[in-house]
Amino acid sequence: MLFRSPIDIEIGDPSEPVDTEVEIDMERQPAFDANLAEFMDESDLSSLASDLIEDFDNDKQSRKDWERTYTEGLDLLGLKIEERSEPWNGACGVFHPILSEAVIRFQAEMIAETFPAQGPVRAKIIGEETPAIKQSAARVVEDMNHHLTDKMSEFRPEHEKMLWGLALSGAGFKKVYYDPTLDRPTSMYVPAEDLIIPYGASDLLSSPRVTHVMRKTKNEIKKLQYTGFYRDIDLGEPTKMVDDVQRRKDEAEGYAQLDDDRYQLLEIAVDLDLPGFEDIDDETGEETGIALPYVVTIDRGTEEVLSIRRNWDEDDELKEKKQHFIQYTYIPGFGAYGYGLIHLLGGSAKSATSITRQLVDAGTLSNLPGGLKSRGLRIKGDDTPIMPGEWRDVDVPSSNIKDNILPLPYKEPSATLFQLLTNIVDEGRKLAAVSDVKFGDIQGDAPVGTTLAILERELKVMSAVQARVHASMAQEFRLIAKIIKDYTAPAYDYQPDYRSEEHTS
Repeated sequence: MLFRSPIDIEIGDPSEPVDTEVEIDMERQPAFDANLAEFMDESDLSSLASDLIEDFDNDKQSRKDWERTYTEGLDLLGLKIEERSEPWNGACGVFHPILSEAVIRFQAEMIAETFPAQGPVRAKIIGEETPAIKQSAARVVEDMNHHLTDKMSEFRPEHEKMLWGLALSGAGFKKVYYDPTLDRPTSMYVPAEDLIIPYGASDLLSSPRVTHVMRKTKNEIKKLQYTGFYRDIDLGEPTKMVDDVQRRKDEAEGYAQLDDDRYQLLEIAVDLDLPGFEDIDDETGEETGIALPYVVTIDRGTEEVLSIRRNWDEDDELKEKKQHFIQYTYIPGFGAYGYGLIHLLGGSAKSATSITRQLVDAGTLSNLPGGLKSRGLRIKGDDTPIMPGEWRDVDVPSSNIKDNILPLPYKEPSATLFQLLTNIVDEGRKLAAVSDVKFGDIQGDAPVGTTLAILERELKVMSAVQARVHASMAQEFRLIAKIIKDYTAPAYDYQPDYRSEEHTS
C-alpha cells in the first residue's frame, strides 16, 4: 500500500514560469493496521518463521507431561465403550463414572450460575449514584445482554464448551475479537491443548509468547487472502498434523482422522524487534532495541508467514500489548494451566474403575462357574484362562462322575473390596467438591446460623471456583464492550424500557 503526502509548491509571480521539477522520495509506508509481512524481505520472513517455530516446538515439548496426564484422563471419562479380551473375551469394560459425574455436575451448575435467562451482565456503579448514572448503567446492561443473548448466537454454546474443558484440564480460554464478516464481536472457546504457553510463565497475561494453534480449510484461507488479511501466496495442499491430545479426543468421540483437509496455522502473540519497524526514540531519533508486541501468523506446513500485525493501540504511547484471550482457571497451581478434575480425580477414577471391573468379573464367575472335567490325565487345549460357564476336558482314569468334575473355587465378590471402592469414591467426591450435603448429619433443632455455617463450609471450594469464573467473565465482558465501542455505530440497536420498576427504582 502506498501513502503519498501532499506537496507544497510556493509560486511567486504568476506571470513568471514555474519550475515544476520536484524530487519526490516515494517510500512505502504501511498503515498502522496493515499486514507488515507485505513490506518485509523474504529472507527476514523466513528467518523469523524459523525462529518462532523453533520456540513453539520447545514450548510444546516443555508441557509434554501435562499433555500425557490430560490424554490419559480423557480415557477415564468412559465416553467410548471398551471391548476387553483380557482375562477373557467379553470381560467387564465399564468405567466408573466418578470423573464424568463431576464434570457434568460442574458444567450444569456453572452455566446456571453464570448465564441466567435474562443475561449474564450486571453493572456496578463506583462512586456517587445519580439518576442519570443509574439510567446509563441500566442502558449498558441491557445492551450488553442483548448482544450476548440475541446477537452473539455462539456465546452460550462456546461458554458451555469452555466450562467442560475447564473442569477437565484446569484451564479454559476464550478468544474475543471483532469479526468483519459478521460485523460484531465474537467470543470463541479455545481448548487448553490449542493454546501454548511457554515454560516459566505464571499466567497468560505475563507470558512473553502465546501461540494459538488454529485449523482452517483451504476456502477459509482464500477468503482471508482475498480480503488482504493474509498474504496472497500459494500454500499447496495442507499437511496432515495431529497431536496426541487431538487424536485421543477424536477416539473418545468416535471420529477417525482419515483425511484432515485443514491447514494448521500458528497465531503467535510475541514481542519482536522487527527488522524495518524498529522502535525509535522520539527525542534522539535512534533505535531503542525494545521489542514491541506483534501478532504473527505462520502456516505450520510450509513455514510461510501469512501476516504480521501490530498488537497495540495506535494512540497508545506506551505500546502495551492488547489482550485477545481470557483465561479461566479451575484450581490455580504451580504452572500457567492450573489443575482440573483429571488431576484431582484421575487416580481415584482409575482405581475405582479397576475395582469395579474386578467386582463385576467376580460376580460373573460366581454366577457362571467353570471348571475341569475328566477325559484322561492330560488337559486338552492350551493354558488360556477359563471363561465363565466353560468346562474343559482333563484326561484321568474313569471313576465316579463326581470324582471327575472339579469346579474352580470362585468366590462371591469381596465385601472388603466393595467397601474400599465406596471409600475411594467418597473421598474423591469430597476432594472435587461434588458430594451432596448430608442434611441428615445436621440436627433438626440446630440454630439457623449453625446450619448456614455447615452449608457454607461444604460449598466453600465450589464457591471459590465460581468466584474465579466470575472474575474471568468480567474481563471477557470488558473486551466485548471495548469492541462494541470501537467498531459499532454510536446508536444502540436495543432500546431498554426505563419505565420498568427495575430501572426507575
